[in-house]
Amino acid sequence: MRLVQIKAMTPESTNKRAAQGRATREQLIEVATHLFAENGYEDTSVEDVLAAAGGRRGALYHHFAGKDALFEAVVDSVEASVMVALGTVGADAPDAVSRIKAVALGWIAMAGDPVIQRVILLDGPSVLGLERWYDPDKQQAFGAMVALLEAVADEGGLDRELVSPFAHMILGAMDEMAIVVARAADSATAIADARPAIEEMLNRLLSE
Repeated sequence: MRLVQIKAMTPESTNKRAAQGRATREQLIEVATHLFAENGYEDTSVEDVLAAAGGRRGALYHHFAGKDALFEAVVDSVEASVMVALGTVGADAPDAVSRIKAVALGWIAMAGDPVIQRVILLDGPSVLGLERWYDPDKQQAFGAMVALLEAVADEGGLDRELVSPFAHMILGAMDEMAIVVARAADSATAIADARPAIEEMLNRLLSE
């Protein structure tokens, strides 16, 4: 009987395989983001993603349980990009209220982006479900808005007990206006109409 020698995995080979796995996952998310944004969730299949990525079905299912899980990963990726972009908005603002205004207007402007429109604003809530969509623990934006409003409270512009309720209220208004922009025939006009309304709302809510 022949003995089969099993070659032990070295740390270098383990790290290489892990890096290849991450690269494959990132490629699948990148390809799926493009397809979901262009065709919508319903008209994009796993086969479409595999064909565009040039990958194998086994590789996709190694990283994602199915199409829903892949879409959620795309949503998380797009949300993370949005948060990074908005994280620099208002950095030079003179006060916390001005920073919130800058972030709110920045989000409304980003609602004109086709990827954000389709993935986050149109398909996201229906595909992932409202319970997941409005779960504060899964919303990256909620924690960021709480931090901004805590800064407003520190400056005397808001009672501290109102921070969490106001975070829900302001995010709800921002997202609703963003959906209006996403569904508008002319996004640029919708954004222009939304800007003064957002500013007026924040002026009234956060005035000292």
